[in-house]
Amino acid sequence: MSTKTALITGATGGIGRALVDGFTGAGYAVIATDRVAKPELLDCQSYIQLDLGQFVGEEAYSSQVITTIKSMLPWSKLDVLVNNAAIQILGGIDSLSRDDWQTTLNVNLLAPFFLIQGLIQELQNGQGGVINIGSIHARLTKKNFVAYASSKAALAGMTRALAIDLGSRVRVNTIEPAAIETDMLQAGFIHDPERYLQLAECHPQHRIGQPSEVAQLALAIASDGMSFLNGTCVCLDGGISSKLFDPL
Repeated sequence: MSTKTALITGATGGIGRALVDGFTGAGYAVIATDRVAKPELLDCQSYIQLDLGQFVGEEAYSSQVITTIKSMLPWSKLDVLVNNAAIQILGGIDSLSRDDWQTTLNVNLLAPFFLIQGLIQELQNGQGGVINIGSIHARLTKKNFVAYASSKAALAGMTRALAIDLGSRVRVNTIEPAAIETDMLQAGFIHDPERYLQLAECHPQHRIGQPSEVAQLALAIASDGMSFLNGTCVCLDGGISSKLFDPL
């Protein structure tokens, strides 16, 4: 039996590393990508330093990247594409610039689409699937997340639309996590650890999610036993989206 291949973007972040570890541990040959140079301890078969903004904006660069990825695929097939890379630019109506919006949409929405488009034949050859890493912000958000939340809501809509367009050719699903314990999340609370504890406690499970849990869910979705799951946005939020906050 041939080894399955997974392409994972945003591979050097907290969730990205867990995805790489999870798919590698499950026997996949992992092609990892990120905009920074490959970290020494990242355990993947291949690595591509990839700027997703440039990938969207420059057709020649995009074609080169797709050609490079295809050259790494045995038997011209891709079993799983995990669109994990994302950017979070905070700001509201008074501060978000056109560049902020374009950067957010390029990385969070358009890059996933153009990666799927460029690799559609290889995904079909592998009877493969796409897993987008979305966010709870697609449905429930808070102040100053307007660009990020809008991009993730659009990603959810694209997931459903592509599932209809592609039918039985390629499955497309999205995981929508709430707070996940990554270095990036913790850095936002470095000067206020008490608020970090409050964030954990406000979840019904009284904790924050782990990157490994995102990876395990992605592996389950990618498995042959879940082939009827298509066009679905799966919440991974510890129950917080079911919780009513009423100060009265």
